[in-house]
Amino acid sequence: MAFAAGLCVFPGGGVDHRDFDHAVAWTGPRPSEWATRLGTDEATARALVCAAVRETFEESGVLLAGPSAHEVVADTTADDWEADRQGLLDRSLAMSALLARRRLVLRSDLLGAFAHWITPEFEPRRFDTRFFVAALPAGQLARDISGEADQADWLPVADAVRGFDEGRLAMLPPTIEALRELSVCPDVASALAAPRTVRPILPRLVADGDDLRLVVE
Repeated sequence: MAFAAGLCVFPGGGVDHRDFDHAVAWTGPRPSEWATRLGTDEATARALVCAAVRETFEESGVLLAGPSAHEVVADTTADDWEADRQGLLDRSLAMSALLARRRLVLRSDLLGAFAHWITPEFEPRRFDTRFFVAALPAGQLARDISGEADQADWLPVADAVRGFDEGRLAMLPPTIEALRELSVCPDVASALAAPRTVRPILPRLVADGDDLRLVVE
């Protein structure tokens, strides 16, 4: 890939203009509440949450949606689900259309706002990225189906951190910092419930004698 080739990353991607669509069936915290959590306007918050759900399904087969506010899709591995996933990937299918046809609602209550990183100013490619956290729904499987990765693994957080520290796994600062923060949580429930202030993090390059250091404040 043109950016982050050879690095370990989380599932994710860019916001599609259709992620702003009010036709996306929605349950859980309202977009206005997400705007407060994410530090942005309501329309952008809606699009960010929708993009997070869509990209997670596209890249791992995990869908944070269900037939009601209290249910989650139990299995997304059948051929018809794969056809829908491919439709999202090639943009022939919008998330709103998928949810409407299957009579599902996006479960925004299954996500938590986690972090907000902005690529340093010296980088030729820059991204303004929000990170979310979610539990794997019961019955669903995270699968190696992304066409963007040369391999995919499902690792305990501590193993991923250890892999980075031992030089076996390469990661950008936002990825390893997120994993280090998660590694202190004893279980998934505590990771989801942990109070967190999401503020923009913009690393900067500073001179330290003859060396350059990336500083995060």
